[in-house]
Amino acid sequence: MIFRQWPLEAKIAALAGTVFFSMKASHTCLAERIEMKRLRWLLKLQMVLFVNALMLIGSFHIWRSTVTMFYRLPAVNSCCFTFWKVAVLMFLILAHSSSFTLLFLVAEEPYFFSLAAYTCLGGYIILIFFLFTLGSLEQGYKLLIHRNTKMDNTNGKLAMKKPLLAVVVTVALTVLGLLNASQPPAVKSVEITVHKLPLSMDKLKVVLLSDIHLGPTVGKTKLEMIVKMVKALKPDLTVIVGDLTDSDVKDLGPAVEPLGELDSPLGTYFVTGNHEYYTSDVSNWFELLKSLNVHPLHNENIKIMSPRGQESDWFCLAGVDDIEANVLHYSGHGMDLEKALGGCGVDHAIVLLAHQPLAAKWAVQARPDINLVLSGHTHGGQIFPLNIVTYFMNPFFVGLYRVGQSTSVYVSSGTMYYGIPMRLGSRAEITEVVLRCP
Repeated sequence: MIFRQWPLEAKIAALAGTVFFSMKASHTCLAERIEMKRLRWLLKLQMVLFVNALMLIGSFHIWRSTVTMFYRLPAVNSCCFTFWKVAVLMFLILAHSSSFTLLFLVAEEPYFFSLAAYTCLGGYIILIFFLFTLGSLEQGYKLLIHRNTKMDNTNGKLAMKKPLLAVVVTVALTVLGLLNASQPPAVKSVEITVHKLPLSMDKLKVVLLSDIHLGPTVGKTKLEMIVKMVKALKPDLTVIVGDLTDSDVKDLGPAVEPLGELDSPLGTYFVTGNHEYYTSDVSNWFELLKSLNVHPLHNENIKIMSPRGQESDWFCLAGVDDIEANVLHYSGHGMDLEKALGGCGVDHAIVLLAHQPLAAKWAVQARPDINLVLSGHTHGGQIFPLNIVTYFMNPFFVGLYRVGQSTSVYVSSGTMYYGIPMRLGSRAEITEVVLRCP
C-alpha cells in the first residue's frame, strides 16, 4: 500500500535498486554453479536492465517536458502534435534499446538500427543536460525576481520555451557531433623526451592507438581506414592500449583482420582495456591477435632493440593488464606491475602501456623509474557534457603530462568512439609519438 503512494521516480529507483542487487546476488551465488561465460552474459544483461531502469527516470522527465507540458495548448489534437508525440516516443525507445544492441546486434559491420539507437542515446544525454540546466536557470530566475500575477504569465511562457530551446540545441549538437565523429581521426604528432633512451633510438616513431571499440557502431571498414592511416605514417613501432573490442571473437573476429596488415619493423603490441574483460573472451582475443602478428603484453615486457645501434641499445616496453580485471576477479588477469617490469633493469629506459590513467598514476607512484606511460580510456570525454565528468574522474585527462623530473604520461583521446557515433568537445586521434633523447 505504501509503495503505491510513492512518486513514479521513487518506484523506478526502487526497480533499479532491485536489479542492481540481483547482479550482486548472481555474482555471489552463481559464480561456481554455471559456466563463467554464461555468468558474464547474465551480468551484462542485468547491467543493461539496470541502466535502462535508471534511464526511465530521465525518459519520464523528457516526456513531461516535451509532450505533457503542451497538453494545455489548443493544438493538442492536431496531426502535428500527434506526429510530435510519436517522434518523442520513438526517440526514447531507440535510446533505451541502444544497450541491448551490444548483446544481440554485433557483427563485422554495424547495423543501421544500432547506429540510430546509439545516436538517440547521445541526443538523450544532451537533452537531459539542457533540460536540467535550463530548469535550474528558471528556478534561479524565480528566486531572484519576486513573482506577481503578471510575472506568473511570463513564467508560463518561459516554461513553454524551455523544452523547445533544449530540443533545438540538442538537435544542432547531435548533428555537429555526428559530423565530427564521421571524420577520419586526426593525426597528432608529439615529441616526448625519454630519459635513458639510447642516442641511436633518437626520433624513433611510435604510433599509439587506443579505444577503437569494434562493436555495435564501429566495424571492419573503420579499422581498415585506421590501418591505412597508420601504414602511411611508417612507424617504427605500433602500440594499441586497450578497448579494441566490445564483443567476443565469434562476433567480431573477422572485423579485426585488417590489423594483420600492420608492418611496423619493431612490431605491434597490445594491452587489454576494461572492455576486453567485459567480453569475457580475452584468451580467444589473445590467440587471434597473435595470429595477426599483434603481440599481447600480459603483465610482461619485451626489449625493443635499436634498428641502427649496438646490442646494448634498447629500451624496455612493458604492458599491464587493465585494472578492471582486478575488480571483476577475472581469472589469471589483473594489473601486476612488478611482474610486468621484471628484468627491465635500471640502466635502460622504460615505456609502459597501461589502458587507464588511474593505472598510469599508480604505476609512476610505485616505480618512479618509469620514463613514459602511454594510456587511453578517457576518449577526451567523447561528447559534451560527459567531458566534464570524465575530467574529474581521471588523474590524467588527455594529452601530455610531466610527472616528476624524468617521467611523462600521454593519454590519447581515442582512435574511434564507444557506442555513440558522436564527438563533441573532443576529437578522435591517431597519435604519432616521436621519442627523443634528453
